[in-house]
Amino acid sequence: MATRKAPQEVAVFAHIAEGRERAQRFVPAGLLRREPAAPGQAPAQSFTYGLRYLARPEAFEVDPCALNLRDRQAVRGVALFPLPGLDEFGGIRDAAPDAWGRRVIEAKLRVPANSLDEFTYLLEAGSDRVGALDVRESIESGTGAPAGALTSLPYLLQAAAAVEAGEEIPANLLPYLGGAPSAGGARPKASVRDERGVLWLAKFPSRGDALDMAVVEAATLELARRAGMTVPPLKLHQVVGRSLLLIRRFDRYWAQPGQLPDPGTWAHDTHPMPGWVEGRVPQVSGLTLVGCSEQESLGTGYKQLAAAIRECVHPRFIARDCEELFTRMVFNIFVTNDDDHLRNHAFVHDAAAGGWRLSPLYDVVPRPMVAQERLLHLGVGSQGRLATLDNALSEHSAFIPDRPNALAAVRRVWATVREWQVCFEEMGAPPQLVQTLGSAIRKLEDIASSELVKEIRRVA
Repeated sequence: MATRKAPQEVAVFAHIAEGRERAQRFVPAGLLRREPAAPGQAPAQSFTYGLRYLARPEAFEVDPCALNLRDRQAVRGVALFPLPGLDEFGGIRDAAPDAWGRRVIEAKLRVPANSLDEFTYLLEAGSDRVGALDVRESIESGTGAPAGALTSLPYLLQAAAAVEAGEEIPANLLPYLGGAPSAGGARPKASVRDERGVLWLAKFPSRGDALDMAVVEAATLELARRAGMTVPPLKLHQVVGRSLLLIRRFDRYWAQPGQLPDPGTWAHDTHPMPGWVEGRVPQVSGLTLVGCSEQESLGTGYKQLAAAIRECVHPRFIARDCEELFTRMVFNIFVTNDDDHLRNHAFVHDAAAGGWRLSPLYDVVPRPMVAQERLLHLGVGSQGRLATLDNALSEHSAFIPDRPNALAAVRRVWATVREWQVCFEEMGAPPQLVQTLGSAIRKLEDIASSELVKEIRRVA
């Protein structure tokens, strides 16, 4: 294939609800440029907001940290740069394809792994990417390839298997990959629309799976829902004898043209109605809100996420979000989910409320192991990443000021998790799978000191 010329400038679009125009649509937000780099360094980026975009009352910030709109006049016509120590904008990075999406793009373009520049990956991700941004060659460019329908899943499975095996994708399967490059993570997946037009993330089995990961993840998320955490709708789906997990995309809502859901309403709780249209919810990762790079992620912790909530989240959601974040940390300790890195935490923009909030929970999967001492990816408390309840409670005030309330949150999780086998069986997990996961789901006595066990068991 001929060498692709790397673009030096791309247009960033934002999807907004225009009340006066009575429409949900993409509008140009600004230009992302490649700046000259010093010898031996990665190319720098700059972003300039469009003047017409800044004049729109519905405009949202492309990056809440590096490209905030607290003073719109101050950023008019100004080239803005990433945060110190970073070479890209977190909010735009979150709209780029992750490991799996990059593999799909490389397979479609028939190029070697990691051979494309970042702007090309951004352009090839498709317009059904996560959040409310799109990236195009110019402000005159149209949308990219859209997600396919649920009926395309058998073909998507075939195409995903070819990508995973490093094989050439058959020409007849290429049209079905529109919703695949935008999906995050490293496992095979794609966005698809159901018969009503609602967007779902379909998560496929992988060649190396030793467990039925669709059932495992579905049951774990259902367990989290029963423990009081916010989880989007999900369902298990069988395609050619294989289990797939469908998760409702929580960055899409349905409303009358130009209208928004009521403040505090979750997008995944809205549904198509006659005359209603789909809107998009801005979304950024925890990595972006904390303001660090992938390499720095391992040195951060839940405490830093809580600090970002207090700094960036809308005041009406701060207390609730801090408590939920603490609850999720405790849940991850109980189920040995050590894939809790900053990209697996996200924030969505509630346009009606006028601010950010913690997103629903996603990507929570237990990891069976025999080690007694276990670590999460993110720091838990004063003992670093050690996955114990004593460690989680050591810095509870960063999330929940009063220790009795923090203990109550722990009790709620424990009361649900100790019935995990019932939940997993109800979700279709066979006995062998339940037995295998027994080494991942931990008993209270395994993760708490004897004194703390007594305190948790004590009736409040």
